[in-house]
Amino acid sequence: MAMLLALAACNTTEIAALEEPAAPMAGQTNDPAPGFENVAAGSEEDFILNVGRRTYFTQDSATLDAVAKATLDKQALWLNSNPRWLVKLQGFADDSGSGSNMATLSQQRADAAMAYLVSKGVDANRLWAKGYGNEREVRDCTDRSCKVQNRRVVSNLRTERDSL
Repeated sequence: MAMLLALAACNTTEIAALEEPAAPMAGQTNDPAPGFENVAAGSEEDFILNVGRRTYFTQDSATLDAVAKATLDKQALWLNSNPRWLVKLQGFADDSGSGSNMATLSQQRADAAMAYLVSKGVDANRLWAKGYGNEREVRDCTDRSCKVQNRRVVSNLRTERDSL
């Protein structure tokens, strides 16, 4: 009982210091997952796996929250280190409004992501934005927690500029 009271008075950092390091589970290694052993730094796969290409938004908003900014900060750092890549920013919305409102909102989201990347030093000539409204949904659903997947901007790497 005294040990429990002593542990209760500690914070989680102090408790972690008291614990012995966990032994690796049988068969567990630090090797990459099968199929990802040869991901080259600066490649599209590197961007997708290690940076993340999706930025999410709250309903009916094109405002970047702290999580969206953190994602875009990682993207900007990677893009500034890999200047050969161009980026098409594709904005999407869910079906919570009229088609024209969702098209406008998806474009505003793509534009917001682009402006943020430019503010972090990414050359504006390497970026272009296109809103797709509520076309190309990740999931067709009615549950609010599911719809959040459709409120996004996807940063797609390109080697040359394509048509909007």
